[in-house]
Parts: sequence; structure tokens; C-alpha cells
Amino acid sequence: MAQIFQKALIPVERPDLFNPLQSAIERVFAADRVEQFLKRLVKTGVSIRNFQDVLNKHVLEAVDQTLKDSRQSARSLYDALPVSDQAQMRELYLTALESVEQSVREKYAKIYRYY
Repeated sequence: MAQIFQKALIPVERPDLFNPLQSAIERVFAADRVEQFLKRLVKTGVSIRNFQDVLNKHVLEAVDQTLKDSRQSARSLYDALPVSDQAQMRELYLTALESVEQSVREKYAKIYRYY
């Protein structure tokens, strides 16, 4: 019998920093906005799987007005998180990109590649 992976329940240490970044990621991966995010990745030449480049090139801020209006960069929020929260944020991001509808992923196959 195959075992199903269960995510460890590790509490977020800095919800004040984690939650705004989590919300921004959820907004850019919303079905009605994800293509805008993917188009921005194509334009900036960033692979969707490279979360560090997404942060460094300010792609989240370019697409998410709420984050932009907060005057906090995704990079600064992420960098201020403790290592355990950073790991959870990366996992959240990678889970979100894998949950994008297959037809949309195929349309943007170039940025979904592993290399």
C-alpha cells in the first residue's frame, strides 16, 4: 500500500511577515490572474520554478497591486523570515505553481521547464 505524503505541521514563527507574502502568492496564482503572472515571468526571462529569481526581479510586486501598495517587497518580507518560515514559503510557492490548470501550464511550457 502506498503512503500518502503528509506535510509536517510546523508553526509559522513570523505570521506578520509570512501572511502578506502568502496572500500575494495566492492572489497571483488565482485562476483569473495567473496568466498575467506567467506573462510577466516570460517577459523577465524567469523560470517559474526559480523562486529566488521571482523575488529578485520583483515579479510578484509587478503583478500584485496589493503587495505593491504595501510598499514592502516580496524579497524583503522573505529575507526577514526565519529559515523555517522561508522553507514553508518556498513549499507554498512550489505547490501553487503545480496547481495551475494543465492547459495553462502547457501554454507556458517554456517557463515550466526544469532547465
